[in-house]
Amino acid sequence: MERGASSGVACGPFGQRSFDVLIARFFEWRAVHHFSQRARRAQSSDLGIFSRWCLERGIVRPDEVTRPVLERYQRWLFYYRRKDGRPLTVRTQHARLVCVRSFFRWLVRERYLLSNPASDLVLPKLPMKLPLDGFRPDEVEQILRVPDVRDPLGVRDRAILETLYSTGVRRSELSAFDLWDVNTEKGWVSVRQGKGRKDRVVPIGDRALAWVARYVEDVRPQFVLHADEWALFLAAEGGRLTADGLGNRVSQLIKASGVRPRYGSCHLFRHAMATAMLDNGADIRYLQEILGHARLDTTQLYTKVSIEKLKEIHSATHPAKMVRTGAAALVEEDAQDPEDASS
Repeated sequence: MERGASSGVACGPFGQRSFDVLIARFFEWRAVHHFSQRARRAQSSDLGIFSRWCLERGIVRPDEVTRPVLERYQRWLFYYRRKDGRPLTVRTQHARLVCVRSFFRWLVRERYLLSNPASDLVLPKLPMKLPLDGFRPDEVEQILRVPDVRDPLGVRDRAILETLYSTGVRRSELSAFDLWDVNTEKGWVSVRQGKGRKDRVVPIGDRALAWVARYVEDVRPQFVLHADEWALFLAAEGGRLTADGLGNRVSQLIKASGVRPRYGSCHLFRHAMATAMLDNGADIRYLQEILGHARLDTTQLYTKVSIEKLKEIHSATHPAKMVRTGAAALVEEDAQDPEDASS
């Protein structure tokens, strides 16, 4: 009997080793081994794109895929254009190829294939992107003043903004907070199953704790629909406030603040916190722990946008440094010089 014939998975039009059957088994295996559901959804889409591309070219089974076929697919990703004419980003191309490579690695491991045609595939080099241009501390304070704290939703929104800025957690992590994840006595929050499905403990400041306490005591009971609802931040109509709901609400508050526009919402507070802490002398390894980065070089990207210390060193050591008042006078003098004006 061919491998997997009794697995209960419906056969595709090309038998037990067709793309659809083996992709289904691949994701079943990843579910059994506790890969995150979010990652499985994204990879399912990526593998679906690859399998359709193969079928359109008469390649109906993974064992018909060769190294040249994969290189053709890589070129197709490079030249592909969306409906608005934009190409795929390098990161999107990279992610789709990584997914295909993982699929073929699994096929070899499970002995569906004797060799891996993707083993030596050269992936596109990812650009080193700096973190988003975050808010300055004064801009953050301006945004924090936007919610009307005379209104129950305003108190909730202020508590959300304060928590984002104080802890630097991701919106998905904040959405997952339950009441007991905030320890008011010890001044920390528990991030459970954050990115990479890792738990961590993050400090939270006194001001944020005060707003969370006010929200929990005075406002949250108004939103509770069920006695067994333990989510910390609730939607106005009841139920846990989702990550998308958080993002939409924070984006509205940022726009209402009048602060210069940025791309993003909740993540901007994460960047603002990290940059401010580095500017104030925080050790980068402590910041790595707070942000939950698996690799230090991810955290080190923030040192490239933490410019204040560099400006101080530049001003103190550069030979062309000028006092601002002297520089302004010199510019004015040059502007009035008739020889300069006639040259």
